[in-house]
Amino acid sequence: MMETVFRSQDLPASERFAWWHEMTTQALVPTVMRSDDEAEFPASLHLLDLGAVQLTRLSYPPLRSRRTPLMVRRSDPEMYSLSLTLRGTMAIDHHDRQAVATPRDLLLYDSSHPFHAHTTTDGTGNVEGMILQFPRALVSLPPDKLTRLTATRLSGAQGIGALLVNHLTALARHSSGYTTADTARLSTITVDLLAATCAHYLEAEAALPPQTHQQVLQARIHAFIQQHLGDGDLCAETIAAAHQISVRYLYKLFQEQGMSVAAWIRSRRLERCRRDLADPALASRPIHAIASRWGFVSNTHFSRIFRAAYGLSPADYRHHFTAR
Repeated sequence: MMETVFRSQDLPASERFAWWHEMTTQALVPTVMRSDDEAEFPASLHLLDLGAVQLTRLSYPPLRSRRTPLMVRRSDPEMYSLSLTLRGTMAIDHHDRQAVATPRDLLLYDSSHPFHAHTTTDGTGNVEGMILQFPRALVSLPPDKLTRLTATRLSGAQGIGALLVNHLTALARHSSGYTTADTARLSTITVDLLAATCAHYLEAEAALPPQTHQQVLQARIHAFIQQHLGDGDLCAETIAAAHQISVRYLYKLFQEQGMSVAAWIRSRRLERCRRDLADPALASRPIHAIASRWGFVSNTHFSRIFRAAYGLSPADYRHHFTAR
């Protein structure tokens, strides 16, 4: 078993953030990082290598990290990471989902897909947490099922989630007492607990009645559309692919809501444009820029459907609200 400890305080302040970036790139996955505390950046990294899995305990000032599509293409170890928040909060945007973890919460994410993470504290002290890394093939659950758990807050406060959290914290706390022979056994125990926790949450989801499943799916689809309104290529095909359903089933879901997919997208875009046109703070922004911002590629088409929806042209609507 290999145990490694790094402390930024051993370096001059001017070198600490660059050192942290390099260490986390080597120990975890490459990301782009920024922090408001780069000038000082007191941080520590404690890495426990159990062979099949790796557990890293970290303490660091709040920061923002982004794994870009280019980074995924350049280097993908095909690993899952399970983050355990111990102090502060961690927010992640991944797989077109957003989640926020507070102490004793778990978040799963995948090195093969871009993500954007943001950690914060209450203004005092460092963020503290752990990251368990493991190869995709190590967990005997289908990848498409595990993907359903990514960027989803998994509570470690009770039940089997608490069992996994307690195991990880004890694993790090007593690391100095392990022998090389312990490594394989500890790795197996950790993977088994991890798989059991993931299975628990997947079974809980599967146990929901069909109607609830459908409502959850509809809510996810609505959130996805809201997040991608500015994408001119947003359409039924991209929405269905993102949620691993057929276009036909997507149409059925919206038919039950009394509106087509295209009409729902259009209504949300028009509503965003209406809000921006009524906002005095945006009075100097050209109307065509607002329309383009929310996915309308044709100004003539935008003006026509805006008038049909609100009874006024975009210019008259803006004047009516901003001239007050």
